[in-house]
Amino acid sequence: MAHTVLICDDAIFMRTMVADILQQAGYEVVGEASTGKEAVEKYKQLRPDLVTMDIVMPDMGGIDAVREITEYDPRARVLMCSAMGQQALVVEAIQAGAKDFVVKPFQPSRVLEAVQRVLA
Repeated sequence: MAHTVLICDDAIFMRTMVADILQQAGYEVVGEASTGKEAVEKYKQLRPDLVTMDIVMPDMGGIDAVREITEYDPRARVLMCSAMGQQALVVEAIQAGAKDFVVKPFQPSRVLEAVQRVLA
């Protein structure tokens, strides 16, 4: 059975790009969220194997969403997605419970390597 993924990003084109990369590699995208709050709700609803999480999102940032998700499920596997120049935030995200990160703009191979590491 394919690993399930929840994709969280406020930009629809980023969600589409990540979904395309993962689906072509055989992952099953079970949901998408465009805000941090929605990400937490969808995680509880869908219980995916993996979450990709943008750092900057409306209503609740990605780091706070990671904190809530990992409080709810300490085994949650979250992969942060950040733009260049957000290194300090990436460290904070890892401390909040994220397992790894990829930097935008994405290289499909880098996304898949990180996903495989997080799921291993």
